[in-house]
Amino acid sequence: MVNPEGRVVASSQPEWCGLPLASLEPLEGALPVPFRFGGQESRVLILPGEGEAFSPRLAHGVVELVLGQALVVDRLPQQQELKNTFIHDLLRGLVLDEETLLRQARILGMDLGPPRAVILIDASRYLLGPGQDPARVQQRAQLVVGSVVNFFRLPNDTICAYIGEGEVAVLKASDTRNLSLWTEDSDAEAPASSSWANLVALKRAGNALLDRLQADLGTPLGMGIGRYHRGLDGLARSYQDARAALSLGSRLSGENRGHTLDALGVAAFVGLGDEPTKLGLALHLLSPLDHEPELLDTLEALFAENCHPLAAARRLGLHRNTLNYRLDKITSLTGLNPRTFDDAVQIRLALLIRRLHG
Repeated sequence: MVNPEGRVVASSQPEWCGLPLASLEPLEGALPVPFRFGGQESRVLILPGEGEAFSPRLAHGVVELVLGQALVVDRLPQQQELKNTFIHDLLRGLVLDEETLLRQARILGMDLGPPRAVILIDASRYLLGPGQDPARVQQRAQLVVGSVVNFFRLPNDTICAYIGEGEVAVLKASDTRNLSLWTEDSDAEAPASSSWANLVALKRAGNALLDRLQADLGTPLGMGIGRYHRGLDGLARSYQDARAALSLGSRLSGENRGHTLDALGVAAFVGLGDEPTKLGLALHLLSPLDHEPELLDTLEALFAENCHPLAAARRLGLHRNTLNYRLDKITSLTGLNPRTFDDAVQIRLALLIRRLHG
């Protein structure tokens, strides 16, 4: 291959690279195939072997094919870098308007149509170890992304990118159809408008992915799983959920676990500075009791009597067995046992936050 200045830039004879074409007598009878790149005329010269006959049209087609493949390969890293930057800006709320966002997503081959939630992977120990140069970091990041895509087996369903600081973000389609592999018959049905819809199945998917990544990479990882939020700007909110859950959960429980806000217990109410998220968590925890006013009254009486069951039963005018039945039902519906300290504090905080916000 010869550049516009007549110098060899690539050759099947490595010793010719860099030499002026005029100095290479064997190429005097070569077949020239012209092409344009970057607005400049260049040539590929094909020298047939001794006694060989070949078709100029076929040679021209082969050259075009090889050049086309080379250009595609050359553009792949740039495409991935653009994708990483786009998802980074999207999750941090830096994309200003929805029209721009959708247009850029289409250009990069992303489908933002399905509802999506963010799974955030902390791979910093794998990506940012001592002596890791930027090229090595990007190479390892692609290995993580490849493992994620292979795990979900649906490249068009899973948008995944390295967004810096050792974080890999997965924008997982979170509707029922796309989580069917991780849905069980016993899962409670959440309202379609709920930001907590399908979170149970999403947790299973995230934890299974974490197991796969740890097996593939052989290094400790952390994971935060965000809720689904409506709208394209909801992806940034889901990312904030996932990041908060990952930060709090890692400090409390260590690595190698998937963390969600609803599983952090009292720590979520103490550690979160975002009041809307606290309110959403409180409403989610108490939602199974929305149509159980007598159970809410039971909790209020229990806390008013300093969690003393006999005093609470007297306050409500109930037999102790009836009170125990109600407490068991609260545990069954919410997964929180008001007889235990941590769960009782969590329920109490949720009730207070809900009351404060009307």
